[in-house]
Amino acid sequence: RTASTQKEGNKHFQAGDIDKAIECYTKAIKVCQDKKVLAVIYRNRSACYLKKENYANAASDATKAIDVDAKDIKALYRRCQALEKLGKLDMAFKDVQRCATLEPKNKTFLETLRRLGAEIQSKLKTTFSTDSRVQNMFDILFDEESEKDKKEKAANNLIVLSREDAGAERIFQNNGVTLLLNMIETGKPEMILAAVRTLSGMCTGHKARVSHGMVGVDKMCSIMALDNEEIALAACNLFQCINDSLTGGDTREYGKEADLVMDPSKDLKTILLSLLEMVASKKVSGHGRDQALNLLSKNVPRKEKKEQDHSKTLFTIDHGLKKILKVCGQVPELPDQLPLTENTQLIASVLLNKLYDDLKCDPERNNFRDICDEYIKYVHETFNMDKTIHAINCISGLLQGPFDVGNALVGRQGIMEMMVALCGSEREVDQMVAVEALIHASSKMSRASFIITNGVSLLKDIYKQTKNEKIKIRALVGLCKLGSAGGDDYSLRQFAEGSTEKLAKQCRKWLCNPQIDTKTRKWAIEGLAYLTNDADVKDDFVEDEPAMQAMFELAKSRDKTILYAVACILVNCTNSYEKKEILPELVQLAKFSKQHVPEQHPKDKKDFVEKRVKRLLKAGVTSALAVMVKADNTILTDQTKEMLARVFLALSEDPRDRGTIVAQGGGKALIPLALEGTEAGKVKASHVIAKIAAISNPEIAFPGERVYEVIRPLVNLLHTDRDGMQNYEALRGLTNLAGFSEKLRVKIVKEKALPEIENYMFEENDQIRLAATECMCNLVTCKEVQDRYLEDGNDKLKLLVLLCGEDDDKLQIAAAGALAMITAAQKKLCTKMTLVTSQWLEILQRLCLHTNAQVQHRGLVIVYNMLNSDNSDLAKKLIESELLEILSVVGKAEDNPKRQEAIDAARTCLVKAMDLGLIKPFTNFPPK
Repeated sequence: RTASTQKEGNKHFQAGDIDKAIECYTKAIKVCQDKKVLAVIYRNRSACYLKKENYANAASDATKAIDVDAKDIKALYRRCQALEKLGKLDMAFKDVQRCATLEPKNKTFLETLRRLGAEIQSKLKTTFSTDSRVQNMFDILFDEESEKDKKEKAANNLIVLSREDAGAERIFQNNGVTLLLNMIETGKPEMILAAVRTLSGMCTGHKARVSHGMVGVDKMCSIMALDNEEIALAACNLFQCINDSLTGGDTREYGKEADLVMDPSKDLKTILLSLLEMVASKKVSGHGRDQALNLLSKNVPRKEKKEQDHSKTLFTIDHGLKKILKVCGQVPELPDQLPLTENTQLIASVLLNKLYDDLKCDPERNNFRDICDEYIKYVHETFNMDKTIHAINCISGLLQGPFDVGNALVGRQGIMEMMVALCGSEREVDQMVAVEALIHASSKMSRASFIITNGVSLLKDIYKQTKNEKIKIRALVGLCKLGSAGGDDYSLRQFAEGSTEKLAKQCRKWLCNPQIDTKTRKWAIEGLAYLTNDADVKDDFVEDEPAMQAMFELAKSRDKTILYAVACILVNCTNSYEKKEILPELVQLAKFSKQHVPEQHPKDKKDFVEKRVKRLLKAGVTSALAVMVKADNTILTDQTKEMLARVFLALSEDPRDRGTIVAQGGGKALIPLALEGTEAGKVKASHVIAKIAAISNPEIAFPGERVYEVIRPLVNLLHTDRDGMQNYEALRGLTNLAGFSEKLRVKIVKEKALPEIENYMFEENDQIRLAATECMCNLVTCKEVQDRYLEDGNDKLKLLVLLCGEDDDKLQIAAAGALAMITAAQKKLCTKMTLVTSQWLEILQRLCLHTNAQVQHRGLVIVYNMLNSDNSDLAKKLIESELLEILSVVGKAEDNPKRQEAIDAARTCLVKAMDLGLIKPFTNFPPK
């Protein structure tokens, strides 16, 4: 039975079916009793693993064969090959040395021995030089006398070196972790930053675990807690690297070193508890708190709902929900609060939302609500005004996160009364917190009827009575929010005619007033986010350049909590929101049955929208968008990203404006929007990239390596479920990129664009078919594309020949251009094109007689390629046809700058025909 299974494995191996061979050898190993036979099977399976590039298993199987017979030359050489691929050159060298001793005349062994010897020498040289460089860098960094420039260069070199596997290993072997810890101990920000960034680079595989053990979680937390934004971010990255190593998020292969890991769950739990401790600690800076919340947000909730395990979320809720609520409840205007940045509380709200969203069942959600309820109750019942506003602010945080939880708390007995009491307080901070809570509570109109009935009168009173601008703005925003419930429906207005414009004017005034603090001016933007549902307000806003500039400056500031409101205003002003299609028949039906019919405002018509877009572009909206896109993912939610993509699409509608978008950094900003976010957002951003890529120099629009990231979004637009305009513009973008460099053409092929492009060459729509053919024309110089045309069993070449016969000059230029280039590169295709369709000669003659000089030139180049294809029968057939007469007429024509390329090509064909002896020399056409 062993022998038959082994033979079967050998057959599969010889036939190239490696997977089947491995299967047979594995079965044979299980039943084999004979040691010597077993060694042969292991040796054979080792060969299979080498073919599959599974080098660790190949080495292991070869070792088992060598254990039985130390002189098994095949097994020794196979192990040598596997070890070389695993980077273990010294061990591979020993194996091939043994092979050469056993067979001294074998050229393969001698050549491998020489090559590996040279590689080992080179590696030792590099190692010695790297070791001395590492030592030198540390010496410079620790030397008090070193110049600042020198220190900076040494720090940067160390960081770069740590990101390469070999470099990281050298730092590690040279007592690097201890030296890096000493750098941290100096307390100098630039030294700490360099050390943390170097540790991040090194922290992969086993090094991550050892570093994690040596540095310690507490140390990393204390570094992240420092009041330095760059250091906090670097420490956050270090935590992420260690977390990825412990959870398997770091997918690189490390061979045997990976086996050193014990159970990582204990370490992960320690990290999680330490981060939760940081969230509510007074010793942690605002930047450190932001990064601790960001790490929780990124690593605790499940990435995909289909993953079953959400224990980290449950653990975080049990051990840290109250700590996160504490952050939400902080009132920076009061004494003795936790240090925060402008963004901390929004990041905390986003985390609460993600945790709540990750729960699977009602009991879990009820537990979450109960903890929140208990926390608010505990704080509120202390009968201290500061604690009361802490509780209300906490509810605000929940309303910005898991709205349902916050909304349920607002409806609780005593909470609304508390808000009313705070509104009537003498203290500015009490009123501010209460009004902000009212604003957040009226977010979702369908669920905010309670607020509408109680809140409007309350807010109106405050707005009229208060002399304090800060409170006035916030009360106004609440009114704006409650008054904009009708969206852009002109006929559903909750405010009196004209009052919306007055409110908006007031908001614009506040926005432009530098005397008012940023936090309060931010609320003016919030107000405009609601008021710009009204077309009169949109128009007034874009006419007010200082207001637009003030908004863009705030959008670029460190306070990122404003992004959503700015995105709302821009979406409203460009009318790029989702529009419901209204059928005229339904409108008639609704009128007949006396139902409400939405009406469009006159200023929401196309020409008004276009004017608004031009004004926004002139005011520099693109540079503001480019800064907004760089915000941290926790705050820049997928929904906000989609809104920004919608705005970009509206801005790029007119091709003349695309240069402005590129000049202000729009091309670069679109790439992250096309790669991450909602499906609709990614498609819209990809569409804008296609519009820009079609008419711009790619190197300017997408500088550096960014241009390669553009290809995937464009290929995604070729899918058949995208609309025709998206397909067309993606093809045009790819055409431009393909004409730019071989590297880009290879990338397009790698992204599997060819089948899609070929499909669109069959398309009935003339424009799409032309765009696909032009794209193919720019791709045919690529070897992989040529190979597809050489394959049998498809109509690719036939289609290209037939497209040359269509009655569309542009299509003929593209198809004949592709055919001319591909037949020049692959002589076999000259013969193949005569076999795929009987119309080839007629089409070729029509090309050579074409009135368009470009089409004619391409046709004549194809004829030359066929004469030059080493197929004498084909050359003879061409010259015996009417083509000779066509070539003679074109070639004998007088020189003409407009048609010179075609005339020269015809003369070249005639000279070639003479060389082949198919025609006698001419004497009466002008020399070339």
